[in-house]
Amino acid sequence: MNRLLCFKKTMEIQKITSVYFVGAGGIGMSALIRYFLAKGKAVAGYDRTPSSLTEELIREGARIHYEEDVELIPADCQDAAHTLVVYTPAIPENHAELRYFRAGGFEVLKRAEVLGKITRGARGLCVAGTHGKTTTSSMTAHLLKQSHVDCNAFLGGILKNYDSNLMLSSKSDLTVIEADEYDRSFHHLQPYMAVITAVDADHLDIYGTVEAYRDSFEHFTSLIRPDGCLILKKGLPIRPRLQAGAKLYTYSATEEADFYAKHVRIGNGDIVFDFVAPDVCIPDVKLGVPVEVNIENGVAAMALAWLNGVTEEEIKRGMETFAGPVRRFDFHLKRDDIALIDDYAHHPAELKASILSVKELYKGKKITGIFQPHLYTRTRDFAADFAASLSLLDELILLDIYPAREEPIPGVTSQLIFDQVTIPNKRMVHREDLVDIVRQEKDSMEVILMLGAGNIDRLVEPVKQIWDEK
Repeated sequence: MNRLLCFKKTMEIQKITSVYFVGAGGIGMSALIRYFLAKGKAVAGYDRTPSSLTEELIREGARIHYEEDVELIPADCQDAAHTLVVYTPAIPENHAELRYFRAGGFEVLKRAEVLGKITRGARGLCVAGTHGKTTTSSMTAHLLKQSHVDCNAFLGGILKNYDSNLMLSSKSDLTVIEADEYDRSFHHLQPYMAVITAVDADHLDIYGTVEAYRDSFEHFTSLIRPDGCLILKKGLPIRPRLQAGAKLYTYSATEEADFYAKHVRIGNGDIVFDFVAPDVCIPDVKLGVPVEVNIENGVAAMALAWLNGVTEEEIKRGMETFAGPVRRFDFHLKRDDIALIDDYAHHPAELKASILSVKELYKGKKITGIFQPHLYTRTRDFAADFAASLSLLDELILLDIYPAREEPIPGVTSQLIFDQVTIPNKRMVHREDLVDIVRQEKDSMEVILMLGAGNIDRLVEPVKQIWDEK
């Protein structure tokens, strides 16, 4: 029996006939929806707004509605004895449907709790960190999936190679998991092996202080199994709390560590390097997504793959064929006259890495960044850091804040960032005006980098069409 099929100390998976998702449109929730659909369960749920992802899930068999209305909950999801209810912390506690299920005695679990339970009997390969975790976990999953080892995976991005964020295996219990630190979600996991990519402060609305944020990562390391290991980016300011028997490895992009890259060659649109591990050096590894930040992500992914038996040739083939997750340095136009790149970056460190990678790829060309800040609290806490990263651009177009789960905070707007950006070529525009502005100024644009975790991605195609029209 597949070891992914066991709930412990809660409702037995065999007794569940229906699963209802409150907040069904999130990328992490969608992987669980696909998992339960694959297991033959009836799946339904609510989300606030339609999206391309919710429409895909509906086509795959999920029943999703967009009104907060108990009357819209399907009859087969109203049996507390056989229905599991899954919710995301982004949903407010006073949500009518959430209150209905709790009052009715249903088992109501956070997404992270469910993910932890359905992977508890597996060997979890968990990738955590402020940034880099989606790409690193996706690379790891691809390296394993295309090798003789195989894997399952619950990812935080749609992987282009598979057009999904869920992978299932009939022969492997290795399970790649993107370990989310928001709301301490990753504390529900029990990793066999773990990677920590970064601990730059984030989610201070949850953690309060930088120290508390980093402490949550230290606690995460204590959850790693005694027969497993931690692969830690060299130089991170945390102290692992590994159980006796668990091993510690370090990794780096190019600095000498247990796993690192050397002899890096960048040119002609390619990045090639030699991968160094404790007992091997794999020459001439070529990145399928050739941006500089993926050297570091690739080293971490290859470390996990190598430690789990993926061969040298399989690693080289996997890295070269990796197409990347959607919205992670995603090229939509790549022509001599214009390049259009969409990137999910929404933390100051992510913005810096993305912008510097573009500048390296397009030396001498004008880089126009279009950024939509995500969350009022993040904007408030990191306005100066955002401004410093965005000042690396040649031109900035700054949109209004995307609130996501938050209510407005008095005095917190994009202006906080804008006033501290040091480049002269900058402006603030409303989201609905962006396409017209780009159309008016298209002849002066050379490389456009669209950045943010909100709904800026829905503007990418309209912007692309400006050049299609031309």
